Amino acid sequence: MIIGVPKEIKNNENRVALTPAGTQELVKRGHTVYVQQTAGVGSGFSDEEYAKAGAKLLADAAAIFDVAEMIMKVKEPIEQEYKLIKKGQLVFTYFHFASYEPLTKAMVASGGVCLAYETVERVDGSLPLLVPMSEVAGRMSIQEGAKYLEKPLKGRGILLGGVPGVKPAKVLILGGGVVGTNAAKIAAGMGADVTIMDLNLNRLRYLDDVMPKNVHTVVSNDYTIRELVKESDLIIGGVLVPGAKAPKLITRDMLKTMRPGTVLVDVAVDQGGCIETCKPTTHEDPTFIIDDVVHYCVANMPGAVPYTSTLALTNATLPYAIKLANLGWKKACQESMELRSGLNVIEGEVVYKAVAEAFNLPYTDVKKFL
Repeated sequence: MIIGVPKEIKNNENRVALTPAGTQELVKRGHTVYVQQTAGVGSGFSDEEYAKAGAKLLADAAAIFDVAEMIMKVKEPIEQEYKLIKKGQLVFTYFHFASYEPLTKAMVASGGVCLAYETVERVDGSLPLLVPMSEVAGRMSIQEGAKYLEKPLKGRGILLGGVPGVKPAKVLILGGGVVGTNAAKIAAGMGADVTIMDLNLNRLRYLDDVMPKNVHTVVSNDYTIRELVKESDLIIGGVLVPGAKAPKLITRDMLKTMRPGTVLVDVAVDQGGCIETCKPTTHEDPTFIIDDVVHYCVANMPGAVPYTSTLALTNATLPYAIKLANLGWKKACQESMELRSGLNVIEGEVVYKAVAEAFNLPYTDVKKFL
């Protein structure tokens, strides 16, 4: 198969979809890999490293899209890339369709085959291609939250871990999944007073067992959230419904009850966000303030640590990319339930129910194509 890796062009997105090591694994199996020049530079990988690994380098994205049967990306295509996708071309990337209707309609119009990293799902319900970036974003959420709690950045002016004789900051984490668990680890390690909320009692029991004593678990409901936000300094939104929009757990009216300088970090913002007042921001302009509450809503948080993120992403995606390249997307998806669940749009038809429901689009059962 001919695989194309274009350079990411989203604001401050320095990740790349494939490392030189991943490239070499595909090339040695007989596949051809085209990489856009300088695509890996932001992640610390030179064109020479890709060439040494067996990649062929092309100067621009249009040439990559023109030649490739499978496009591997990190972020969803943005407007200037829509027209480059060809009918029947496989695009393997994070799409987060349910949060953005124009992208969904553009991919339907393209006739391409859209296989989304974030909906590839194992039998146990885990999301293997979302996990590595959720780990990065969860850990980063505390790093960024601690920074924006500083007074010059309009935060409360509170040190996350406190000091002897002064209480630490209170961190509230919504969601006990991968994001929430990783956020709690870092916040606890910094000495904060941490509360994790989740609906799943079994998950809370597990977290109660493995987390240190400065992490508390609470069952999530609207009443309790409303009470806890009043005394929290940093609130992390880490709630995910696979392939669908995240539920709004922090509503606009709750902001009035928060202390001035409270910081909200909505990690779920690329799936619509679980904080009502959040809208996607960029690394260039990451925050905004509503009712004296700081909102950090960067939609590609792991893009700020691209070396770590690119390695973690390739570790997870490569086995699936090899299967797709070896067998073609149809046969690979027939054989693998995990890959089949990643199919969202096929040649003009929406085949993922949550995406169709999000925008009242016609839904087609994926079996029609397999």
